[in-house]
Amino acid sequence: MAFGVSKGMVAPLLVINFCLYFISADIAGSLLNKAFDRGSFVLGNTATSIFLAFVLIASMVGLASTLAGAHHLSVWRTESLAAAAAAATIAWTLTLLAMGVACKEIHIRYGRNKRLKTLEAFMIILSLLELLYLLALYAGAVTREGYNNAPGVKNPNYGTPAAAAV
Repeated sequence: MAFGVSKGMVAPLLVINFCLYFISADIAGSLLNKAFDRGSFVLGNTATSIFLAFVLIASMVGLASTLAGAHHLSVWRTESLAAAAAAATIAWTLTLLAMGVACKEIHIRYGRNKRLKTLEAFMIILSLLELLYLLALYAGAVTREGYNNAPGVKNPNYGTPAAAAV
């Protein structure tokens, strides 16, 4: 193996990312619900409303990327790698955006409660973990066995449009 990355290394990153994205979406939704119930957005500082919106978007796209990654793990073919890597790249860029707003919120330092601090920490940790997951996906393609020894039917028309397969 070139880098020694296989399904066994991608799977734990996938599970950790799923759990952290799910928890961060729950916390952000809870904070947003609390702000809506009050009638005004007095929670946190001036960057909190933007931060919560970015966290919810990044968390939902991150959850979708983990589902695409789970499908890729079950199939383990180059065709599914493209979808999983594209979804992971989009999720990583949105997580980086949320991490940037989290850093700005930390820099402002006003009115942050424990849940908001936890959410900021999750976004910073998730930006690193999503990058590691993305690198592990790509590194799995360049191992010695690569996707050549993947189980399944070797169909040359797999992944091609119906008109081209005829």
